[in-house]
Amino acid sequence: MLISQLQVRNLRNLADVNLTPSRRINLLHGENGSGKTSLLEAIHLLGLGRSFRTQQYRQVIQAGTEELLVFAQIDPQGSGEQRALGISRAREGELKVRYAGESLGSAELASLMPLLVINSDTFALLEGSPSIRRQFVDWGGFHSDPGFIRLWRGFHRVLKQRNSLLKCGKIDARVRALWDAELVAFAEPLSELRAAYVEALKPVFDEILGELLKGVSVELRFSRGWDAKRSLAEVLEESFERDLRQGFSSSGPQRADLRFRADGQDAAERLSRGQKKLVVSALKLAQGALFYRQSQRACVYLIDDLPSELDERHCRQFCRFLENSANQCFITCVDPGLLSQVWEPDTPLALFRVDQGTISQSAAPGEQDER
Repeated sequence: MLISQLQVRNLRNLADVNLTPSRRINLLHGENGSGKTSLLEAIHLLGLGRSFRTQQYRQVIQAGTEELLVFAQIDPQGSGEQRALGISRAREGELKVRYAGESLGSAELASLMPLLVINSDTFALLEGSPSIRRQFVDWGGFHSDPGFIRLWRGFHRVLKQRNSLLKCGKIDARVRALWDAELVAFAEPLSELRAAYVEALKPVFDEILGELLKGVSVELRFSRGWDAKRSLAEVLEESFERDLRQGFSSSGPQRADLRFRADGQDAAERLSRGQKKLVVSALKLAQGALFYRQSQRACVYLIDDLPSELDERHCRQFCRFLENSANQCFITCVDPGLLSQVWEPDTPLALFRVDQGTISQSAAPGEQDER
């Protein structure tokens, strides 16, 4: 179990909430606007220090209060040893993160409690900008290799410096050579880690998609952001004059993308909306499954309004994959009727009603004493 106790203070309409979740499946039901998504937002803040709904942190802090707080007892390694994790965000902007009495940085926090979000925005993964798909790949790279974050940070630091020089309109050749060499030193191994992650993800994705969407094959292709037949150093040299005119670097990992092909065509154009939802669902399920295979650790899934995104048959199949995993899931819905019935009797299940910022636990069909 990752989260065994959860407390939320002053987050949107959640003034003072205490929760003892199930170690596996947690259903949060209530009317729209009752605070269900806010609870998922609180868990996201706990795991990453930011919201998945807005970049304006002041909107998250409850009106009339100066600080929000999310506190939990967690067991990140599944060892049975619970430790305290707390995060606070002040209205003036200060962010504090404490775990077992020690302060944590953003990367340490993210590695502590791996989070996967599935909501209405997630289903735009196929059609959205390449930056969304890079974030998807980078989640996997970060959680697959401890050296990934160093390369990612180093690359973006050097890229920012190179772009600043390009905007000046004139660069000394020796200075450019130094920055280009450093850019390549970070960019190429970063791209290798990204490509390796996608290759590891493919068979897991194929297996899950084959169950969710029978008869449809979707091919994943990773594009590293420059001509794969050439070194990045060559490409940077050749494109320098164009980059200088544009004022930014046109090739490199910042241009990487994950592409989807169905029947030889762009999947975003070939597939129906319902099929796209299933492809994205399979991607997210595959990420969690691969993470567990690589680390023997569970993820936390935050799933907002699942029944509205999938029809009943596919919702049942999706839940079956969640049930057969080791992950802890928080799932919101308006009506818990279907979702409270799809689980096996021995699946640890907790049902919570959310009503105008208050949360109460109710009996669920097949609910077990063990949570």
